[in-house]
Amino acid sequence: MVIFDTNILIELYRGNLAVKEETQQIQSDIFYVSSITVAEFMVGAKNKDDFTRIENQLSKYTQIPVNTEITEIFIDLFRAFTLSRRPGIADTLIAATALYYHLPLYTLNKKHFQFIPGIELI
Repeated sequence: MVIFDTNILIELYRGNLAVKEETQQIQSDIFYVSSITVAEFMVGAKNKDDFTRIENQLSKYTQIPVNTEITEIFIDLFRAFTLSRRPGIADTLIAATALYYHLPLYTLNKKHFQFIPGIELI
């Protein structure tokens, strides 16, 4: 099992063959996305056709909502790193979700997450 960062969904949507091949090599029956990733991905829609294509792509993944425990991890991470690393809110929530569920995070932006203790990056 693995959770996808928003940039992975964007690249799959764009038809990036390298990301598609890497995704196929991941040994997992279930791919997860955070509800934050869903929101970020939907913001990129430019018209009704985009919304439909994005919704179709999102239907392939299991969505994980942000809960109280994920929010608490988010607060701890944000407090620990906001002055030194200035993490983004969305990235920190996605990282908190991965940590809470003990899921590796597949991302193309490893530098956004590599400083977070305990996170496994693909």
